[in-house]
Amino acid sequence: MERTYFVHESSYVDEDVTIGEGTKIWHFCHIQKGASIGTNCTLGQNVNISDNVKIGNYVKIQNNVSVYEGVELEDGVFCGPSCVFTNDLMPRAEFPKGRERYKKTLVKRGATIGANATIVCGVTVGEYAMIAAGAVVTKDVEAYTLVGGVPAVVMRRELERV
Repeated sequence: MERTYFVHESSYVDEDVTIGEGTKIWHFCHIQKGASIGTNCTLGQNVNISDNVKIGNYVKIQNNVSVYEGVELEDGVFCGPSCVFTNDLMPRAEFPKGRERYKKTLVKRGATIGANATIVCGVTVGEYAMIAAGAVVTKDVEAYTLVGGVPAVVMRRELERV
């Protein structure tokens, strides 16, 4: 069966992965088991998609981003270079809690996450919200809202869709 998506030869895709038509996965990526990536997505260099992550259609993930288990990206989400997701509020190497204790993170349709921004687990980023570069998001972000800073605060509400 012919593939309808592109995976660069330096990338690795585990078994039990779904990748939609027209998606492009570039250099040095790893897509882990149970992950689902929609149609017409672009994953830049050195992107890691962890176990059971769900990514919608038309999502663009720039270089050096890891999307950890417990994170879901809806359609049309943009993840800037080196943005960060977490899935454990109090990680300990010596005492791991396991995936059943991961906090869920949802990035809704059309949201944008700027370069080097950090999304702390357990939050929802609303539709077409925008996270400024370098921001640290520690609580939910309403739809059509721009947040920035450390920790992120509202800078503007009622952003236009485009």
